[in-house]
Amino acid sequence: MTITKYPRAAFIDLAPETDSFEQAVLTGLRASPKAISAKFFYDERGSRLFEDICNQPEYYPTRTELRLLQDHACELASMIGDNSTLIEFGAGALEKVRILLDALDRPAGYIALDISGDHLKAAADSLAQDYPHMPITAICADYTRSLTLPKDLIDKSRGRTVGFFPGSTIGNFSSQEAHQFLETIRPLVGADGLLVIGVDLKKDPAILNAAYNDKAGVTAAFNLNLIHRINAELDGQFDLDSFAHKAFYNEDLGQVEMHLESLDNQIVTVAGHSFTFSKGETIHTEISCKYAPQEFQALARSAGWRPLTVFTDKMKLFSLHVLSAD
Repeated sequence: MTITKYPRAAFIDLAPETDSFEQAVLTGLRASPKAISAKFFYDERGSRLFEDICNQPEYYPTRTELRLLQDHACELASMIGDNSTLIEFGAGALEKVRILLDALDRPAGYIALDISGDHLKAAADSLAQDYPHMPITAICADYTRSLTLPKDLIDKSRGRTVGFFPGSTIGNFSSQEAHQFLETIRPLVGADGLLVIGVDLKKDPAILNAAYNDKAGVTAAFNLNLIHRINAELDGQFDLDSFAHKAFYNEDLGQVEMHLESLDNQIVTVAGHSFTFSKGETIHTEISCKYAPQEFQALARSAGWRPLTVFTDKMKLFSLHVLSAD
């Protein structure tokens, strides 16, 4: 473990084990059906494209969650209490946590966890400049796996520890993976801790299908960028014009699915290995599970959490849950 001190923020590298991109791609293309994990979307270009997705008019989750945080910031702060320590999982650009930090009374500290170390360093440094009187620590780690934080980061004699997991990222996990994640992070906040988590709601399929098939084609470019990355990094021979973005809401499973669909019968070479595609065959690239409030609360209970409250917008598009670890 290496620790680097910044002018106002600390950076801790827990050296997370990451799956080999090449091995994951080769294994995924050999599978039936073919599938590649969504975590490989986020190279530099993919990250920029996702930020663009969040600004598309059809993509409601980001702006709806921001409004919920703004509308209920005082209520959340009252539940969290004074001198609290926030732990954000999959911290990203650290935009949404600012709303909570501004509402809290004398927060004791903020810990950001993310697997992308370089991006996290820059975001944490920027946040530290705006909150100079609060200890900020950025930790490069795989927050989906069992994790032990350095003991001196959280002072249990002060306020409670609160997990923060916005963005409905929980939807990218299968129900089994979501249960495991919720179970894994519970010890990090302790017996009196809380979790504030954003969860996308089930709704009219037309709204969901539009959100993942924006008219500007940004989501399509984001999905197809996975092929672009394979070509650039793994000597892939994919013809980008021979694959198409495909996204739809699977109402039976309660999830949006994203695929890359082959437009013809073809053979593709990656890292010296050949793979056959039939016309219409797909590579499954992402799921985004949607939950009714009572469904997610049942999932949380099964992982040891006690639901306290849930906030939803007037159109019932998105939800913010507050869970207790006791």
